[in-house]
Amino acid sequence: MLSLENKYKYIIRGVIVFILFWCSSYLQLIPIFLFHLNPHKISDSMQVVLSTFSSLVVFIVLFFIYKNELKNEFCIFKKNIMENMDIAFKYWILGLAIMMVSNFILNFFFKAGGANNEEIVQKLIHSLPWMMVIDAGIIAPFNEEIVFRKILKDIFDNKYIFILLSILLFGGAHVFSQAKNILDYLYIIPYGALGGAFALTYYKTNTVFSSMFMHMIHNTVLVILSIIAL
Repeated sequence: MLSLENKYKYIIRGVIVFILFWCSSYLQLIPIFLFHLNPHKISDSMQVVLSTFSSLVVFIVLFFIYKNELKNEFCIFKKNIMENMDIAFKYWILGLAIMMVSNFILNFFFKAGGANNEEIVQKLIHSLPWMMVIDAGIIAPFNEEIVFRKILKDIFDNKYIFILLSILLFGGAHVFSQAKNILDYLYIIPYGALGGAFALTYYKTNTVFSSMFMHMIHNTVLVILSIIAL
């Protein structure tokens, strides 16, 4: 159990990091101003470059903020790598099953038509495929596991509060900015299911690298499948 002083430190650090993550798109203004780009005439391929830039900046900041804790958790991961990945795989299968079933229900019964976030991602993959492997497949999972798993686990000792908040915030982050109607918000369920699976993985293995590597595998496979389907 953490002392009250350390708990406050985790909370303050977590809030700062969450704000940085949530406002990271504004980092794209740096190359826009440096290279005198017209923000109203950004091509899809340039948007991928800008997105990767902002994600990479966040990645670097998070790495240096959490490097000591990440080093310790990586040691935990290495000690039981096969067991940790086995747990990660089992929870991922569960999360993926719930995700697929809920997506089917939303599309078939509610005629929701698919998540707007997914449509945008597919568009970016088509414009600059292999850079999206780096951005969506590697950098984004690292950033998201720190923000939606590690920060929450550091702050909340209760297993169920940690997992519930991870589901809601992870699902919401993939939906809120692109939601256009009430049905769009229902996609918090499929996205949240995967977030819950990663949260369970982290809680069970006590190392964020279990959920992080599973998240990277999940995203990378999806991006590569989309590239193959081009």
